[in-house]
Amino acid sequence: MKKFSSLLAIIFSIMVFSQQQGKLRKVATVGFLNVENLWDTIRSADYIDGTKDIKNPAFHRSIPMDSIKFLEAEKYDGTWSDEALKGKKAIRYQSGSDEFTPSSPKNYNTKIYKAKLANEAKVISEMGAQYTKTAPAVVGLIEVENRQVIEDLIKEPALKKYDYGIIHYNSYDYRGIDVALIYQKRRFTPTNSLKKELKVFGDDGKREYTRDILVVTGFLDNEKVAFFMNHWPSRRGGEAISLPKRNAAAALLKQQMDSIRAADPSTKLFAMGDFNDDPVSSSLKNYLKAQPSPKDLSDNTPYLNLMYPLYKKGVASLAYQDAPNLFDQIIVSKNLVSDQVTKEYSVYKAEIFAPPYLVNKEGNYKGYPFRSWNGDQFTGGYSDHFPAFVVLQKEP
Repeated sequence: MKKFSSLLAIIFSIMVFSQQQGKLRKVATVGFLNVENLWDTIRSADYIDGTKDIKNPAFHRSIPMDSIKFLEAEKYDGTWSDEALKGKKAIRYQSGSDEFTPSSPKNYNTKIYKAKLANEAKVISEMGAQYTKTAPAVVGLIEVENRQVIEDLIKEPALKKYDYGIIHYNSYDYRGIDVALIYQKRRFTPTNSLKKELKVFGDDGKREYTRDILVVTGFLDNEKVAFFMNHWPSRRGGEAISLPKRNAAAALLKQQMDSIRAADPSTKLFAMGDFNDDPVSSSLKNYLKAQPSPKDLSDNTPYLNLMYPLYKKGVASLAYQDAPNLFDQIIVSKNLVSDQVTKEYSVYKAEIFAPPYLVNKEGNYKGYPFRSWNGDQFTGGYSDHFPAFVVLQKEP
């Protein structure tokens, strides 16, 4: 098996806008991590109560399987989407839920669950802290089962003091995993949030259910911002065969980013997540049109991929099929790019976060991310992806 050794030599490579000089002033970290299957230990299903408003968390919620018999539901064989389920009550079973229970081969019990929570909380609390001396202001989460696991996560000792709020919607993903956002309430004030369903189809013409794109707008330290959390369709079946699905995700993301930018060009945009593609892939280059360098930015191409320079240096965030990839990326709008410190936030640094404890130190997977699972065996590790973050700076 190939080693991930090239990553270790360059993992702390940093993109710096070279003309930004002097001491950091007011700073904030925005980042995200794939928490690698953060499930609770209870076998669950999704309950959709279409009689409620779509914005109401009770419209689509995760429930213990034992609760189903107490709920009104109809037999439903139609399309799983918010619009189609308006006025209906239905149960959607999660294919991944059985895997993470005490009775599964993983023996996924409370002890393991608590270890997972502590591990993910530690990583979140330390992202960007070497620059800001505090935890991130805003953090995206990938592969969460439901809102409850996020509630449990932010109550962990490493995070509780930061008073994080939660923005989360259940998706119709076939496994039952979602994306979410947590934020320090004293620093970020959300004004609106929504999920955009990504509709992709297999060769047989049937819809394949995947994660939504989470769109959140608000004020970060009194500056108008928008966040777009992504977990694009995987490369299952092969990169080329699955690429059209990620192209569709890129087109949907661009439409959402363009819409917010058109409504108010001063809004600062952050698109981030696991794109299951590299910065040079067609989805990001040709559909999202994320640019590799500040010099390539214009009114027609306003989005900068902060991870492109790292990718060109060989930095990776995971190994897919034993090859290094940089699937975890942060893309920003051009109004976050400046060659000097001003009274508004601009990008100072962007990094893939890989301190020694996140790196596997031995065996066939030496140099890889220290993941939580090796088959059905809990390793005590953290994730199969390294997280990513961007540090912002401005005058106080």
